[in-house]
Amino acid sequence: MANLYKKDAPFQVLISFKKYLDVLEHIRYNDRLEYRVNYAESLIERTKKFPELRDGFQDESLLEKHEDLIRQLLADLFPTGLTRNEIKAASVPLSKTTFNYTERFKGILKDAGKDFEIELRNIGDDEFYVFCCCLILQSYFKRDIKSTMPLYYDIPNRLGIMKHYKITVNSDFTEVYPTEDAKIPTDDVLDMLLENLDDFKLWKKYFPPKSWVLKGFTIVSLVDCTSEVALSDLKSSMIEIDPEDLSPDENLVEIFKSYFDVPELNFGLMLFDKKDQKLGRLPIYENVFTHHVLDFWINAFDEETRKSTFTNLNHNSKPIVISNVDKLDDNIKELPSFSILRNNNINSFMVIPIMKDNELLAIMEFTSPQANSFNGLKLKKMEFFTDMILFSLNRFSFEKNYQIEAIIQREYTSIHDSVVWKFRNEAEKYFNASLGKKMYTLKQISFKNLTPLFGFSDIRSSSEKRFNLMLEDLNQQLESLHDIFTLINSDSEKYLLALDVFENELNNEIKADTEQRLQRFLREEIHPYLQGKLELKTDREIKNKIKDYFVQVFTQTDLFYANRKNLDDSITLVNRKLADMLDESQVKAQQIFPHYYERFKSDGVEHNLYIGHNIAPDLSYTSKVVHKLRYWQLKTICNMEREFQTFKKSLPIQLDIASLLFVYNEKIDIRFRMDEKRFDVDGAYNSYYEIVKKRLDKAHVKDSSERITCPGKITIVYFGMENQKEYLEYINKLQKKEILQNDIEFLKVEDLQGITGLLALRVSLTQDQSIK
Repeated sequence: MANLYKKDAPFQVLISFKKYLDVLEHIRYNDRLEYRVNYAESLIERTKKFPELRDGFQDESLLEKHEDLIRQLLADLFPTGLTRNEIKAASVPLSKTTFNYTERFKGILKDAGKDFEIELRNIGDDEFYVFCCCLILQSYFKRDIKSTMPLYYDIPNRLGIMKHYKITVNSDFTEVYPTEDAKIPTDDVLDMLLENLDDFKLWKKYFPPKSWVLKGFTIVSLVDCTSEVALSDLKSSMIEIDPEDLSPDENLVEIFKSYFDVPELNFGLMLFDKKDQKLGRLPIYENVFTHHVLDFWINAFDEETRKSTFTNLNHNSKPIVISNVDKLDDNIKELPSFSILRNNNINSFMVIPIMKDNELLAIMEFTSPQANSFNGLKLKKMEFFTDMILFSLNRFSFEKNYQIEAIIQREYTSIHDSVVWKFRNEAEKYFNASLGKKMYTLKQISFKNLTPLFGFSDIRSSSEKRFNLMLEDLNQQLESLHDIFTLINSDSEKYLLALDVFENELNNEIKADTEQRLQRFLREEIHPYLQGKLELKTDREIKNKIKDYFVQVFTQTDLFYANRKNLDDSITLVNRKLADMLDESQVKAQQIFPHYYERFKSDGVEHNLYIGHNIAPDLSYTSKVVHKLRYWQLKTICNMEREFQTFKKSLPIQLDIASLLFVYNEKIDIRFRMDEKRFDVDGAYNSYYEIVKKRLDKAHVKDSSERITCPGKITIVYFGMENQKEYLEYINKLQKKEILQNDIEFLKVEDLQGITGLLALRVSLTQDQSIK
């Protein structure tokens, strides 16, 4: 048997050129061009001396023995003119054994080194076995199965950078047929197998090992997709970051090397502490990340200059790219801290601020000892995974803030009533052991097999509103200054001209540093000038206008802030109102069945419920409990939306909220983290639920640019038709109460990274009707 990539497969493999020889036979008797007929006839006659080429063989040494003949036989499939461009070879079917390489493929393997062995990546034995079975269904049973398993080779180049190649396989010259020992499944059995792709034992029952024959050869073509694969790996690494249980991903630097095609690359990341205006390292990455440039930056300036720099970054966050350190300005080279670059052999680097809503979250650095490793094109590639970095940092930041807020709310020792009994049991064991002078280690508090309920009411377009209100504030400030300088005759012309320039820039061509430059202009020139006017004998009308102006200036920024303050106040009021309503309604929900409950506030309010027998083991728990709490949740979120419509008119700034519920049937485990004094989803498998939750906020309707959430409507996201039927019953109840309208939308949610098949219901709320 041939040396298959996986030992266990449903096939016996025979290397054969029969189907291609049949093509040559057709040319021999049917082609009108004499030279092609002669060419085909010559090859056929030569192969007759070696019947194994047609009949099939398993001895791979025959590939080397017949190497020249095989190369001539396959010449039409491997054109000489393309041999230095295409990455192509013939292959033993479903094997790692390849032959008849193009020149470019030979060069790639030569650069990889003589000890390198070509292998497929990330395919387990069982997964491979089912993949082989699906090929039988396609070829022999003519089932239309679209295989979605991508195949890749990972091959290092001569510089040691791991290159990734996607494989396409041409199987035109193979055939599949059963042996005498094969079982021929019925159509019903095939349907059943396709419904159970993960049941490997079931597939082996109907397709035992070596019970089928795979005969022929395949043609494999490779496409260099290093950037795409590295980008996918980067996104996976970012998603998998658990902010509460961080572990270093030592492959991250290697992934960056492949993505940027830089063999000698180091990476660093520092988080920005907004409160202390400082950069801080992630301790777990001390031995993985480097921070040479960031250390240079921090040590090169005094504290006041650094804080000013961080403030300016909120207005001008342009990355820094230095292709060649030797070409830096001589004044920079003379700084004492420049030695950090020299001592660490850094000759090219990028420093990239990570921003969200004009606020600094972190700073990344990429460094290399080789000059010209980084440039504007490399920086451009950052755009493809910036959103994923923001996702990870936001998740880390939000979870950190939630933990701190939860600790403060619980005053460190307060525990939710629904789970306090388990803490008491463990505390009692500790107390009894101490009475008996025995050692006792407190056990972890966890609850398993819980059903989660998640929902949020999100304030819509808060970032866009904040930007527009910033423009209003600054335009009002410029208008006020314009009035003042119009009254002042002397020295007013140059200031009026400067104000006109800023006004035009704000309303036509606003730049990243417009607000920053205006702020500096006001602080350094306008405000000192106006303060001086107040101290001199100035016209009373002018003095009054100047005093009125300074009343409106926010002293920390020297800018007008009234409109943006109204927005902040409005968001605070909305969050407080919605959170209070949710907390009040929770009292009734606990009466249905005790469960763990938590809620968080940001630009809106989100909540989590975890329900299960383990939380209240003395009570009767059935699926009806979950149904009742799901109906309570839908009814409550409707109530919150309707109440919001009544008080939103009194807000300083008009806002809208969009509400969503996520239905998840799989069971979840939660564990109390002693160090954080809070419950958290436990285990890598359960983290998938958390990932889905985080991505629903900005998700769109499939094949459209429309968000799945919509103000004035409730969106319910789920996976299966069973959930759809359940929630249609709940919606029908609320429609009868004239809470929801009869306009249900059945939607498909766009495919998210690693998440497919989500469905959604969306329905509008009626007007002027409260829930009873």
